[in-house]
Amino acid sequence: MLNFELQNPVKIHFGEGQIAQLRKEVPRDANVLMLYGGGSIKRNGVYEQVKEALGNRNVIEFGGIPANPEYSKLLEALEVIKSENIDFLLAVGGGSVIDGTKFLASAALFKGDTPWDILEKRRPTKVGMPFGTVLTLPATGSEMNSGAVISRKETGQKLGMGGPGLFPKFSILDPTVIRSIPQRQIANGITDAFTHVLEQYMTYPVGADLQDRIAESILNSLIETGPKVLADQTDYKAAANFMWCCTMALNGLIQKGVPSDWAIHAMGHELTALYGIDHARTLAIIAPRHYQHYIDIKEEKLAQYAERVWNITEGSSREKAEKAIEKTEAFFQSLDIPTHLSDYTDQYAGTAEKVRTALEDRGWVALGERQNVKPDDVQVIVEKSY
Repeated sequence: MLNFELQNPVKIHFGEGQIAQLRKEVPRDANVLMLYGGGSIKRNGVYEQVKEALGNRNVIEFGGIPANPEYSKLLEALEVIKSENIDFLLAVGGGSVIDGTKFLASAALFKGDTPWDILEKRRPTKVGMPFGTVLTLPATGSEMNSGAVISRKETGQKLGMGGPGLFPKFSILDPTVIRSIPQRQIANGITDAFTHVLEQYMTYPVGADLQDRIAESILNSLIETGPKVLADQTDYKAAANFMWCCTMALNGLIQKGVPSDWAIHAMGHELTALYGIDHARTLAIIAPRHYQHYIDIKEEKLAQYAERVWNITEGSSREKAEKAIEKTEAFFQSLDIPTHLSDYTDQYAGTAEKVRTALEDRGWVALGERQNVKPDDVQVIVEKSY
């Protein structure tokens, strides 16, 4: 097992009715900016619960944060923060709203020339404006980690940021919120969380048995729970397990003491930037081809995954690894997630070169757990994903 540090200060309120905990978690004298997305919270009852719990606190609302949170829109919110002397942020939404709020928490206290430097120059945020979250869409795990990804349409970029100052003070997870989520978004959430686990697990053995077992248990739970949630969104037991899986997939626990990949995400982000494809769906496009490309060096973990997650016990190690990749792609497809780029656009010619160039321009020329995902490999993987 590799050396590691682990500190996660996020307080979780989990369960039905927990939105009421805002009464004690948001400072009574705070000037609050409440951030949300397209307005679904006003149709599913979450908005009313939040407003009731906030009581007579001074609250200004800012809606319209899109999926793949857009830099230009967030700059509008930043102006509100400055003009209204906001000192506490409340994200009510899914990963996009929470990620946008993290950017704002950093940008509100940023002393540099342009807030984009936080992302482009990869400056970690040590201290940010305090914020909390009310999760409405399980998927990204952003409610219990300190990372975020922000898009900038004018430059075609999608970049990550993070730092110890970007952990939420608290996050409220009420599984009943998924009852009003479109099935497409639930399928995305299952796929996103599943791939988050794979990025931290599908590398090479380092003797971290507990991390492996926890990762495998999350994968097993998603395989069992995902179809139940899609079949019946009012199934509280399934919804609770689904929501907690998404959080546990990326709260830092299973990443400690083990190598991580994340090359799939790097390539996937570029597909979103180019075509606007849902983040989770870009992962489903890239992952099977990535694992096939690197089957020689990932074979041991792929075979372990085959045995422990997919119950594949027959055949050689290589045969198990091959079957595990097939099972993974079939699982995504069973969620009605297409797994080839041509399923989303007929303008895919030249995509591999564009993705390669974008990553090269950023200096990302040695990705993966062994830093062996080179530009030539990126091009091959993306081409095979057509």
